[in-house]
Parts: sequence; C-alpha cells; structure tokens
Amino acid sequence: MRPPGSGPLFDEIQRDAWQAELTEAGLGMGLAFAVEPDLAPAGPGEAAALASMPAPRRSEFLAGRLAARRALGAVGLDCGDVPRAGRRPCFPPGRAASISHSAGVAAAVARAPGHDTPLGCDLELRPLPPGAARLILREDEEHLLRTWPVTALFSAKEAAWKALAGDGPAGTLRDLRARAGDAGCLRVSTRGAVALTVRVRVRDAGPGVFSVVLGRDAG
Repeated sequence: MRPPGSGPLFDEIQRDAWQAELTEAGLGMGLAFAVEPDLAPAGPGEAAALASMPAPRRSEFLAGRLAARRALGAVGLDCGDVPRAGRRPCFPPGRAASISHSAGVAAAVARAPGHDTPLGCDLELRPLPPGAARLILREDEEHLLRTWPVTALFSAKEAAWKALAGDGPAGTLRDLRARAGDAGCLRVSTRGAVALTVRVRVRDAGPGVFSVVLGRDAG
C-alpha cells in the first residue's frame, strides 16, 4: 500500500532492485509522512516525548516512529511504543531500527532476526550547497566530489555515523573517511589506529538521496 502523499519519492526508493539489496543485507525499510492522517503516539513513552516538543516537531517524530514500525513489520517483527533514551529511540528487546527525517518525510531501516547488520540510514531531501563540502570532507576525500554530489557524501557519512556510533567515533563527520566502493557504493571508515568500515548505498530519493548501511567491510 502506498502511503498518503508519497508521490514519486515512494517509487524512487521502493524499487524491486533496492528491496532485493536490502533483503540480502538482512534489512527492512519503512516510510511515513508527517501529513498522514491519524498519526498518534503508540504508548506512554512516545506521549511523554511529545509533551516536550514544539508542535511542528511532533508530526515528524510520530512519522519517524511509524516508519520504524513499518520497517520492523517488513522483517516480520511487531513493535508498539518506542520511547526515547536521551535523543535516541529505545526499542523493545529483539528489535532495532535506524530513523531519519527530512522535509516532512521519515524513513527507517530495521534489522531482521538472525542478522547483525550495523544499522544506519539517512534521508536528505534538501540538497546541500557545494560550499558545505568543507564541513564534511578532508583533503584526502575531496577527489570524490568529481563523481559524488556533496549531499550524497554528507548522507553516506551520516548513515555510517549512526551505524558506527556504538563503536565510538568522535568529533565531526570529517573524522570519518569516505572512499569509493564497488557497485556504486561508498566505504566509510573511522579514522584511527584501527579503522572500522561500513559499506553504504546511496539512492536517489525525489530531489535528494537516501543512504543505508548494507554491512561491515574490510578496512
């Protein structure tokens, strides 16, 4: 079923080939929109989080939780209330998802049972100006701008940051290193004595991009 108001964005990031790649990585995806009718908290944890938010943020928050539930449903898992622990979603045991928001749209990826795929996704529907590259890249990455838009590089690093957060990357996105990977993917690593690397797929999503970590990679 197509979510209300989804339009061409839904078509872009729900292609069969994309879905097959996610399934192979042990991931499911969900989309939700801040304009969907009947958005409501699924339990007291979400209701408590809403109470401290300004009104414009509330529908985005609820769409993110709905996208996560849809992603979990895509891998055969149900999920109710998803409260916050600080700024992070706190999922019930046995369930995990990564959520991203942009321009009233929420996207999420969830891990299927029996998989250990690092979770990270990022949706960017507002393209970044070229000058933003200096906030994202170091000199050893600038050559990537010949073939990758700055928005795609930013999004890939954001997704990788989420996936690597449990292993403690510090600083800013410039402290992650992006390199070209195979089959149009990017490989994003922590900088340090021991590099941790993930493989990130970046897909077109309407006017912007949607990035998902597909797994670990050799450093």
